[in-house]
Amino acid sequence: MKSNFPEEGDIVIGNVSDVKSFGAFVELLEYPKKEGMVHISEVSSGWIKNIRDHIKKGQRVVAKVVRVNPNKNQIDLSLKRVTDQQKRAKVQEWKRFQRAEKLLQFASEKLGKSLEDAWKEVGYTIEEEFGELYVAFESLVIEGEEAFEDMDIPKDWTEELYKIAKENIELSNVKVDGMLSLSTTEPDGIKVIKKVIKKAIKANPYEDVQVDVSYIGAPKYRLEVIAPDYKSGEEVLRSVANEAIKDIVKYADGKGDFIRIEE
Repeated sequence: MKSNFPEEGDIVIGNVSDVKSFGAFVELLEYPKKEGMVHISEVSSGWIKNIRDHIKKGQRVVAKVVRVNPNKNQIDLSLKRVTDQQKRAKVQEWKRFQRAEKLLQFASEKLGKSLEDAWKEVGYTIEEEFGELYVAFESLVIEGEEAFEDMDIPKDWTEELYKIAKENIELSNVKVDGMLSLSTTEPDGIKVIKKVIKKAIKANPYEDVQVDVSYIGAPKYRLEVIAPDYKSGEEVLRSVANEAIKDIVKYADGKGDFIRIEE
């Protein structure tokens, strides 16, 4: 569980704690005792006559952090600046976090410790190393206890977390798609584009992430990425697309464009 302030640009999840005529207050689930405010102008892209027609007390929302002032304990949020894909990814990430924290609690109980002890002794270290607690449990399933071997994690914790991961984690994948447009004036354009795409796929740094490219019709290609989670899937999708566009412009005097396909 994060304990400080979010950063500008972060996507966060929370529960609406109060609604006023000028905006709504949101309790941030990932940041204990922190509350953000959504001004009425950031609730929806259209004109709002009654804010309560768009947001209600008790509603769970996904928002983008637009401004942070820790000295004033101020966090300004926006609902209208969050895409549908970002909402889905954040909700999935939150569900994964809740499940992972429950598994961490199981391990702490086995070792006769509290959940607070678990976070202090290993949780924050694991989250910092893997970026997400659930990813650490998935890594334990894939790699075994060796996943923690270069980290300062006590052996009793490693053994217990590994047991719990094996018993409770079932690996699954998600799919993200995009449309890549590539064109060049080179006489052997098709060969050039195929070469560019083949090189771009190597921008994928993950062994457990699969990238497929299919031809739709000149000059469009479909990029499909299969990954364990949306975060790594989006990262690879953007990396491959950006690499292809960069190379077609730099080496083939061409043009490139990328559009994320929202499912």
